[in-house]
Amino acid sequence: MFLSVFDMFKVGVGPSSSHTMGPMVAAARFLDLMRTSPFEFHGLKASLHGSLAFTGVGHATDRATVLGLAGFLPETYEHEKAETALADIRDNKTVSPDGLPTLVFDPREDLRFDFGPALPGHANGMILMATDKQGDVILQETYYSIGGGFVVTADELAAGKDTDEGDPVPYPFKSAAEMLEMAERSGKSIADMKRANEHARGGPDNLNKGCKRLWEVMNDCIQRGLDNDGTLPGGLNVRRRAKAIHDSLMAERGMNLAPPHTINDWISAYAMAVNEENAAGGQVVTAPTNGAAGVLPAVIRYWLDHVPGASTSRIDEFLLTAAAIGGLVKFNASISGAEAGCQAEVGSAAAMAAAGLCAVMGGTPEQVENAAEIALEHHLGMTCDPIKGLVQVPCIERNGLGAIKAVSAASLSLRGDGKHLVPLDSVIETMRQTGADMHEKYKETSLGGLAVNVPNC
Repeated sequence: MFLSVFDMFKVGVGPSSSHTMGPMVAAARFLDLMRTSPFEFHGLKASLHGSLAFTGVGHATDRATVLGLAGFLPETYEHEKAETALADIRDNKTVSPDGLPTLVFDPREDLRFDFGPALPGHANGMILMATDKQGDVILQETYYSIGGGFVVTADELAAGKDTDEGDPVPYPFKSAAEMLEMAERSGKSIADMKRANEHARGGPDNLNKGCKRLWEVMNDCIQRGLDNDGTLPGGLNVRRRAKAIHDSLMAERGMNLAPPHTINDWISAYAMAVNEENAAGGQVVTAPTNGAAGVLPAVIRYWLDHVPGASTSRIDEFLLTAAAIGGLVKFNASISGAEAGCQAEVGSAAAMAAAGLCAVMGGTPEQVENAAEIALEHHLGMTCDPIKGLVQVPCIERNGLGAIKAVSAASLSLRGDGKHLVPLDSVIETMRQTGADMHEKYKETSLGGLAVNVPNC
């Protein structure tokens, strides 16, 4: 099993990897399908199902779908161009993607929210259709946004999770047990094995440049969040808090009377800065999702700014280790809040961040696995219940606490020798089972939990 670090960490746009980026990617795939089709197309239609319908407006799913059908992509998204395009589409009721004729598409009529039963493959389902001049559907495809910006067709999903058909990699571990066995046999760290896999597929230059780019986007996102204040969009009137917290911490810096637990406020400020930017529709990196995008960058920033001996030259080691853990979670369980609750998003992010921090602080492969296990274990059962369907409450603060848990998990593992009772594989499987048992109203539908017990208008 191979999942690239650039699959796990994608540059994209907020507020949601599954509900914003995923539908945009699905639309792009459908346009590609149309370009290779012999039919003559006249119009487009789309329907959103399951969680994409129930929380789609709050997650900008409708907007993302429209822009995707107009040819926009998450990695090259520009806000001003998008706003201009949306206004033009509303006025003219057409889209003009490259390589295709101008197509009739009125978002108010041709984009439908289906609040009936979810599609059978996944909670995040959408159907895209192309029509002829008579309005008959002549091309149709079902897509599932399975978390973290990953998109599969219904046929791809039915084919199974292990669909990697690329060149062989030297360390194809599918479980934490296999990962540790390969590490012991080879004498390599988890990051070194992951690096060898990446080199086998993309080469060292691609890896080095890509990791540098990922951290630049992550850190820029933190900084924007620390520099900006105001009220987040969406109607909840949630105030940005990261800047004020950071300003207060900077004013207190160097004071002898500052309590030690203040470090938690630094970590939270970094994480909240990212998720406030995400909530505002800014550029973020999935880590492994947008809703959990603040955890891992916050832990890296904590390490660089507050831990003696930290160096940016080792960020690739952090990212590679984290990606290895994230790949195991995705392959054996889920990173989708709509599929398994927030344990799959913030829980997975905390496990990845804990593993990365443990690695760069000198942890053995056994200690790294232990760090990931501790962090994920103590997010088990966490629901996904965003108020008004917005990725704001409880999501923003939840990233801060997830980052704190990640640092604590790494620290605890480093105090031990890596031997522990509960294997990471068992926690991942428990998370999968818990997600399967969890009631749908607690899985990103905003039909339960905080979403119904807190006034949201």
